[in-house]
Amino acid sequence: MKKAGKNDSVKVHYTCTTDEGLVFSSKDQDKPLKFIVGKGNLLQPIEEGVVGMELNETKVINIPHQEAYGEVYKELIQEVDKELLPENVEVKVGLQLTSTQEDGSEIHFRVTKVMDNSVMVDGNHPLAGKDLEFAIELVEIV
Repeated sequence: MKKAGKNDSVKVHYTCTTDEGLVFSSKDQDKPLKFIVGKGNLLQPIEEGVVGMELNETKVINIPHQEAYGEVYKELIQEVDKELLPENVEVKVGLQLTSTQEDGSEIHFRVTKVMDNSVMVDGNHPLAGKDLEFAIELVEIV
């Protein structure tokens, strides 16, 4: 039976669970995730874990946060005065904001707390600091 290898186009169903119990899954959308193995579009442990899998095989891949989305950097969590935010935006928890730096680069933040005159924003990836467990089922090898 054919096994998945580097440069193969594959489709997988997955369920990811964080160390805090948050669950997200490709099966929820009833649509498998498609990617080319070894192209670097997914976390490296996932791409490496798919290599050698056979069609319909399942596998659990545990990824420590250091190999996933890294540590939580406290300096990326800031309080921002509401007057600095765009006027036409309804400010609520979960809102995604973008700040353009002097060099033209962008930093993405999400609102984590809304207060009377300010908001707390976090520029860390939402999964930073979280260990992940991926249960993967290989459903197609092209």
